[in-house]
Amino acid sequence: MEKKKILKVHPSDNVIVALQNLEAGETVSLGGRTYTTTERIDAKHKFFEDDLAPGDQIIMYGVLVGKAQYAIGAGARMTTDNVKHAADPYQYRSMDYAWTAPDVSRFSGRSFLGYHRSDGRVGTANYWLFIPTVFCENRNLDIIREALHNELGYAVTDKYKTKTRMLAELYRQGADLESADINIHESIVPAKRLFENVDGIKFLNHQGGCGGTRQDAAVLSKLLAAYADHPNVAGVTVLSLGCQNLQVADFLADLRTRNSGFDKPLYIFEQQQSQSEEQLITEAIRKTFVGLAQANKLQRQPAGLDKLVLGVKCGGSDGFSGISANPAVGYCSDLLVALGGKVLLAEFPELCGAEQELIDRTEDEQAARKFIHLMQSYNEAAHRVGSGFENNPSPGNIRDGLITDAIKSAGAAKKGGTSPVTDVLDYTEPAVKPGLNLVCTPGNDVEATTGKAAAGATLILFTTGLGTPTGNPVCPVIKVATNNALAARMSDIIDINTGPIIEGEKTIEEMGADILEYCILAASGQVTPKAVQLNQDDFIPWKRGVSL
Repeated sequence: MEKKKILKVHPSDNVIVALQNLEAGETVSLGGRTYTTTERIDAKHKFFEDDLAPGDQIIMYGVLVGKAQYAIGAGARMTTDNVKHAADPYQYRSMDYAWTAPDVSRFSGRSFLGYHRSDGRVGTANYWLFIPTVFCENRNLDIIREALHNELGYAVTDKYKTKTRMLAELYRQGADLESADINIHESIVPAKRLFENVDGIKFLNHQGGCGGTRQDAAVLSKLLAAYADHPNVAGVTVLSLGCQNLQVADFLADLRTRNSGFDKPLYIFEQQQSQSEEQLITEAIRKTFVGLAQANKLQRQPAGLDKLVLGVKCGGSDGFSGISANPAVGYCSDLLVALGGKVLLAEFPELCGAEQELIDRTEDEQAARKFIHLMQSYNEAAHRVGSGFENNPSPGNIRDGLITDAIKSAGAAKKGGTSPVTDVLDYTEPAVKPGLNLVCTPGNDVEATTGKAAAGATLILFTTGLGTPTGNPVCPVIKVATNNALAARMSDIIDINTGPIIEGEKTIEEMGADILEYCILAASGQVTPKAVQLNQDDFIPWKRGVSL
């Protein structure tokens, strides 16, 4: 494949994407037509195909993404000054959506090695989970984490402790700390895990459970119940203070509502009923140790790819996200749907402008109308506080070519592929139907990944053009770079590079198949994503307020 300088994403688009830096006055050709830039166009940014009058529509990905604010000449760069967000209205209309599934013969009969649960679900990891019902217990969790992680072999490499120790010694010697060499020239061998079949001990520190509103506590209870019930979780230790809004009884009721057959080890400790803090922590560690020994008996066994639940997420997005990484992940999503698996597409503020296509793809009218209600309610809530979906793109997004929310959203929606939408889920609702599920979450990276795991994602594909160090406590997060430069610069957090698509070295379909191959390895524990290696266990509950 030949590397191109420019790209027209959809035949009806009137903007052209620069795949390389273009100088002012540079002439480039595509599809038999020649374009001349009137100013420098950095890679990832767009220029206009023709002259535009004030109010003219800007089309990209085949949909309305903005309107011209004044007369703009052909070859000029798209900016936040000359274009403002615009998106077409949407409604339910009965459609007979026809989907051509991709060829999955390469993956037919394939399996991954997962942890089988009694209810038929299969985890891609085997974690023990600590849950506080209220923020007052966070300190106790921190003490327990320090003890268990260090002694049982789950701590992140202690290279930073070693570096700090080196600086302390240099300080005592009166050395120049600015120029001192504190690089570690010998590799640090991680401690061997005592429980080889327990992939980690995870802690859901949070700031909720009391204060705020009773509704906040109720939502948090459902979220914590979803994590306890997650197929990647082997057992749970709960720490409660006792007097908080989120009572243990509420958590248990939500857990039983979610899964009436819940049968994992579940240990509950309430501090206000204990003799002392030391007694509470000692007993929590002792009982958890017994549970860990039980969880360690479970071993990975083959499972069909239909047992995978794949969350798809983007963060730190750039102008290449909707061209390389997101479409490649979308093709991977289509492959998994064709194989009978589940895919979760969330981040509702980043579906603005893509609503009509998703509605038309939704198999069930009730689900389609649920999606419309959730989208409209979310946007109306944002406008009530003086914001809106149009304020979604971050400064980093804008600097790298995502000028309007509709542009960002049209590219973000590509992660969900092209398959029919089988279900629409509100926050914390579990995914039960195979196929593509829409999950209501904010666009915020951590809130979104937190919500995907609550819906049951057992792996998350996280695309990024700028680099985002985000993970999840119970769901392995796989980072997918949109471009070669990022993959080289932040290799410590990137797992997969889709830059070869931009360079003309691979097709979207080839890269999508490669991504699914990586997912199979990660689900089997045969490769460990960087976010897991670094213990990037980010967890932020959404209070259902306005978060874009």
